Amino acid sequence: MDIPASVAAAARGDQAAWDALVRQFNGLLWSIARAYRLGDADAADAVQCTWIKLVEHLDRITEPERLAGWLATTARHECLQLLRRAGRLPEPAEEIADSPDPAPEVDHELLVGERNAALWRVFERLPDRCRQLLRVLMASPPPAYAEVALALDMPVGSIGPIRQRCLGRLKALVRGNELLEGRS
Repeated sequence: MDIPASVAAAARGDQAAWDALVRQFNGLLWSIARAYRLGDADAADAVQCTWIKLVEHLDRITEPERLAGWLATTARHECLQLLRRAGRLPEPAEEIADSPDPAPEVDHELLVGERNAALWRVFERLPDRCRQLLRVLMASPPPAYAEVALALDMPVGSIGPIRQRCLGRLKALVRGNELLEGRS
């Protein structure tokens, strides 16, 4: 799918182009909403609000090739707004007021380095597919799911669920590694 051409056509009112964009990215938006553990109604609201924001800004999208990232960011903001309204997240001012002193501890860098080295050793024990996916998704800035799908030859809608399973495996390996280190 030629996303820039579809964005331009949808901005001109082409319903087929709009439908193609929805087909391409709707799975991504739903996977983001599900990652925030929203209920069905809230997830649907977050996805719908994201599409509405796109309609409102479609003629102002300057980098249509990065539409997946724009949609993902907008969906995350919508999910966070829903969680704040439901009282499941503190307001930003509350987070700042309650935050601890940001100064690192004296041996902070040493501990972080050791932790990172241990994590990478455990990471290497993951299956190839998990390592590939997680490495790609760790890029800064993170790539759009559409780009990840092309790079790794997987459906866009499966990236989120596979990512969750891979992170679960990594977490289990880390926990197992902690148990082993605790015995020695």
